[in-house]
Amino acid sequence: MTLKMDNVGIVVEDLDVAIEFFGELGLELEGRAMIEGPWAGSVTGLGDQRVEIAMLRTPDGHGRIELSRFLEPDVIADHRTAPVNALGYLRVMFSVDDIDDTVARLERHGATLVSSEIVQYEDKYRLCYVRGPEGILMGLAQELDRS
Repeated sequence: MTLKMDNVGIVVEDLDVAIEFFGELGLELEGRAMIEGPWAGSVTGLGDQRVEIAMLRTPDGHGRIELSRFLEPDVIADHRTAPVNALGYLRVMFSVDDIDDTVARLERHGATLVSSEIVQYEDKYRLCYVRGPEGILMGLAQELDRS
């Protein structure tokens, strides 16, 4: 059996801001479309729905994020301020070459560190969580050179 993860979905209120934020991280916009009608709602269980989506992919082509902005039905729950120990899906983690540069660039788009600093795990990784637009929780990891 072959298994490949296709994408991680994130629901947002402002699709343009979220696309810009993930673009700054390095994801590339694959496409943007309106998904609507009973067929779409039969997949999600929401009935007749209208949702604008944007699909972004990582530069290596192996990971994708689907950003969704629901027009119908209304969004009914908001988990954006849930702490990192809340039950359910938590965050997306990205591996980056330069965590300091990445955090600095994302801060210009409203990101904030969840903790007060970027931490180091042994001699292996530097890690942090950031909250982006609309409270999106994202992890960043920089593998340290072991040579």
